[in-house]
Amino acid sequence: MKVAITGATGFVGSRLVEKLHADRHQILVLTRSQDRARRVFPSDAYPNVEIVAYTPTQSGKWQESISGCDGVVNLAGAPIADERWTPARKQEILDSRQLGTQKIVEAIAKANPKPSVLVNSSAIGYYGTSETATFDENSGAGNDFLAEVCQAWEAEAQKVKDAGTRLVILRTGIVLGMGGAVAKMLLPFKLYAGGPIGSGRQWFSWVHREDLVNLIVQALTRPEIEGVLNATAPNPVRMNEFCETLGQVMNRPSWLPVPNFALEALLGDAAQVVLEGQKVLPKRTLDAGFNYQYSGVKQALEQVISTSA
Repeated sequence: MKVAITGATGFVGSRLVEKLHADRHQILVLTRSQDRARRVFPSDAYPNVEIVAYTPTQSGKWQESISGCDGVVNLAGAPIADERWTPARKQEILDSRQLGTQKIVEAIAKANPKPSVLVNSSAIGYYGTSETATFDENSGAGNDFLAEVCQAWEAEAQKVKDAGTRLVILRTGIVLGMGGAVAKMLLPFKLYAGGPIGSGRQWFSWVHREDLVNLIVQALTRPEIEGVLNATAPNPVRMNEFCETLGQVMNRPSWLPVPNFALEALLGDAAQVVLEGQKVLPKRTLDAGFNYQYSGVKQALEQVISTSA
């Protein structure tokens, strides 16, 4: 099959391209930087990868490249927790998802022939935050900034059904792998200064990168899968347990908490991403028969740390 992917050079997207390429699929990489994409996917190593420049929030000639693709995976979006949420940054976070998805759906509607499936990323931020509630795919939306972003994001994706294209929305948790959130936590643990972030009571709903990539592939290839799926492991943990487990796996103590005020001073409102959390269960994902390779956090972290050595 031929699959168009946005966000292909990122932490999740790059692994997805690797897997699809190894399985001999054709891949169309839609990217803002062709030079970066060519460095990540050199033509000699990735002969089945075509690279097309696009501007995510604008219509353009790039949309014509969607014609003839069997599926589209939309992973693009500005990073959530890399910097303070100024009004301009919040608008960028929203636009990169809402307008970016709008333009992908527009391209699918114009395509001839049309892709049969759109796998669109979303996030568990949809549910808002809570220390006591448990959320699954049937739970309602929260009312904070991230919940509003996710609702706008998903609303644009839903419009693809008007074109007769199957839609799968993946509400993704914190992705564990060599990179992403774990990479940022490794240094203090290596320096014997690791510990829980904030109160430690907040829920940490996570998924191993390999499981997320496998779920995307199944969403592309299994026509019976549609609608919203939580892309989280079936065993969320509290931050205390996550950090204790990370310390055990690294043979390091987990004793020095990162206080709320330190993160808030650095990130402002964006600190919400790590200081608050939600307990999210993948009910529909399990009902669809998806088998997790990494269902427990210790097993997942052991794999991640072993590859970082």
